[in-house]
Amino acid sequence: MGVLRVLSHHGDDRLDWNYPAVLVGDEEAQQAIREAERIFAEQRARGSTAVRVTPGKPAERIDAFDPAAQEIVMIPRVVGG
Repeated sequence: MGVLRVLSHHGDDRLDWNYPAVLVGDEEAQQAIREAERIFAEQRARGSTAVRVTPGKPAERIDAFDPAAQEIVMIPRVVGG
């Protein structure tokens, strides 16, 4: 299972997908991946940083959506003043 977490001042929103089901052609799983890719691209266009989180490893910044990732966290750009 994979999860996309989008952090915001409201907390975080989550979108889950089942990558093994995508590999066997499950339409619902494919739709979840398409939605996660759409949200990822939208957040990156807004300036968010994306990191792949893998247990036991340091978080890794990524520039492209990885459907095989266990967890991707979208961190919004911090605006100071």
